[in-house]
Amino acid sequence: MGTGAPRRSVIVTFPDDTPASVVEAAKKAITDAGGSITHSYNLIKGFAAEATTSSLNTVAALGVGYPPMIEDDQIVSIDDPDN
Repeated sequence: MGTGAPRRSVIVTFPDDTPASVVEAAKKAITDAGGSITHSYNLIKGFAAEATTSSLNTVAALGVGYPPMIEDDQIVSIDDPDN
């Protein structure tokens, strides 16, 4: 396991033209730091993960030329104006 640093649930996506090797290197950076990949996406280049902030910084640095979008994985809802 990694350093015991707190992990957060995130979704990491890459531009469509990102090589698979960049996505795989990002996944490896997260798992090497003690995180886990919770889902790999097929329709978009990306994945969901439980990751430390430091491993996400590494993922961002790996994406030179193919900048990843890293977002917290959270529930999104629409306010119902009728309620």
